[in-house]
Amino acid sequence: MVEIDAIIDNKPTATRVQELAELRIRNIQAFRELQNYDNTGEFLNRHPLVAHFSTRIQLQQLLKDNPDSFLEEYANCRENVKRYRSFLKNKRRSAEQKDKDKINLKKHQDRESLMKEILSEVK
Repeated sequence: MVEIDAIIDNKPTATRVQELAELRIRNIQAFRELQNYDNTGEFLNRHPLVAHFSTRIQLQQLLKDNPDSFLEEYANCRENVKRYRSFLKNKRRSAEQKDKDKINLKKHQDRESLMKEILSEVK
């Protein structure tokens, strides 16, 4: 970006300005990815370098390649949500177990909502 910025200062061209803008956008995306990872421990998966690792991409590909397997995973995910909700209501579980159950419930709820979203896009 520094090199292109110096060139633009001397001889601006539409191509160079566009290239600088695209690099700036990618730079901002990378910063947001790292900031979110620092805050939550998870990537947003929007930057091109990490987007292919996205759970969304993997699930979309699974739905495209093997819809039966996708639906099976979706059913399993829904069952996991039910299971962890039940665990949280169980009075015999320790506080430590319930903390782990909350984390697992959140993970499965996020995955379930992502899968619902992917299914709604197909319609």
